[in-house]
Amino acid sequence: MTLGRLRLSVADARDLAEGALRGIGYHNDEARIIADHVIDAAMCGYEYSGLAKILNVFESEHFRLPRRSMEVLRETEVSLAFDGGNNVGMLALFHAAQATIKKTAAHGIALVSVTDAWMSGRGAYYVEMIAKHGLVAIHTAASSRLVAPPGGIRPVLGTNPIAIAVPSSRGPIVLDMGTSAYMMTEVMLRERLGELLPEGVALGPGGEPTRDPMAARRGALLPFGGYKGFGLALMMQALGLLAGSGSDAESDYGYLFVAFRPDLFGPADTTCWPAPESTDNMNTKYELVFNSKPPRRLCFGGSQRLHKAATPTPTL
Repeated sequence: MTLGRLRLSVADARDLAEGALRGIGYHNDEARIIADHVIDAAMCGYEYSGLAKILNVFESEHFRLPRRSMEVLRETEVSLAFDGGNNVGMLALFHAAQATIKKTAAHGIALVSVTDAWMSGRGAYYVEMIAKHGLVAIHTAASSRLVAPPGGIRPVLGTNPIAIAVPSSRGPIVLDMGTSAYMMTEVMLRERLGELLPEGVALGPGGEPTRDPMAARRGALLPFGGYKGFGLALMMQALGLLAGSGSDAESDYGYLFVAFRPDLFGPADTTCWPAPESTDNMNTKYELVFNSKPPRRLCFGGSQRLHKAATPTPTL
């Protein structure tokens, strides 16, 4: 049976999200931060990272463990290492991104890490937040083992996304991509909806190719781009080790922010990328598919801004 979609106004979606989060124990400010993240994802066309992600939070094994306040483990003028306190990543990384902005504004460059946090959501959300302050931002994430190597059948690395944002005269230019052929959050949504996965993105528990989301969750995802995607995922995992993740840590998750002021290379008016006309041309072409079914994902600078303008209400 195909489930129908419910359309809500942004205000109603926010009320629903914040109410659900308060209902499972989050305080008002925490609920507001997490709700803003998932609503932003829905408005950008990422259904699997929208309001349905709140269900994933509640069902996570990490959610059932005690939470602690975030704690600074190490700090220098240009670096900061956080213990995330087993908080959901959408909360812990929001505060880490704010700390990144503050340190970079003061010192020109910053390295900020977070360990012991989980389910961080879309990396684009954080790097765009940083880039809106005129800063270049790079964000990497290492996560639990979900992805098999090329030719293998057992998961050894996480989906390990990378996000980069560069400020420009027309708003941040943002890249956000996972290193797996499919994101596990989307696998979970397809399982809820009773839908099959695309071909060639997952293996079942015996190593056989599968389109069954339940079998994929018991098996492994595949890297995008074969050995190249796996190599990129490996380096994301290595950077996660710097944030305190790894076999000797309590958490498999490690997050890193690198940010710097463009004016370190010269005057601000010459180092802010002018966002050449070619990017506008690409965005104009992609406007034609904003209301396609299923929605297309866009990857150029103005895609989020244009998609929000074209889609005023998130689809749940």
